[in-house]
Amino acid sequence: MRAFLIVVALIIVAFIGLIFSNINNVPTLDENVKASWAQVQNQYKRRADLIPNLVATVQGYAEHEKSTLMEVTNARANVGKINITPEMLSNPELFQQFEKAQRALSSALSRLMVVVEKYPELKADKNFLALQSQLEGTENRISVARRDYIETVKVYNLELRTFPGKIVASILYPEAKVKETFSAAPTEQEAPKVQF
Repeated sequence: MRAFLIVVALIIVAFIGLIFSNINNVPTLDENVKASWAQVQNQYKRRADLIPNLVATVQGYAEHEKSTLMEVTNARANVGKINITPEMLSNPELFQQFEKAQRALSSALSRLMVVVEKYPELKADKNFLALQSQLEGTENRISVARRDYIETVKVYNLELRTFPGKIVASILYPEAKVKETFSAAPTEQEAPKVQF
């Protein structure tokens, strides 16, 4: 009987040790997700700040392509209307709205680049080339920030769904919920059509 009590006591001590060794994982990983999301938003903000300059430059050369330029301006305005806080990352509907607005802006920018292809003198303008380079760099930064966000969400979600994190979260952090991650829209998964 004494050996049985020692074994039970060791199991209890091991379980408590396991919980205490993982006690801060959920809040730490949650903060990592929030920081990654802040970086994604930072890159979106950089893009939103850059777009008016790009549009102004293009307008100087392609005045008669106002519909495309207006589309870019409207898409940027729509992106500015949706602001997802880190707490809203667990809300799939709001997250999808935000992604949809960002996709619309990316689509409008793609059409703007097609307009640029029609105007060789615009492509050669040093101001436009600098802005185009900045925009390309921003899109790359957004891609990297999204990738980092996806990774931090994966680690956080795994902590909530696997042992011992699942037990620690259910006991100490019952409000912790699985977070949403990025996903490409079906149209973004198709290969782009290139025409010459």
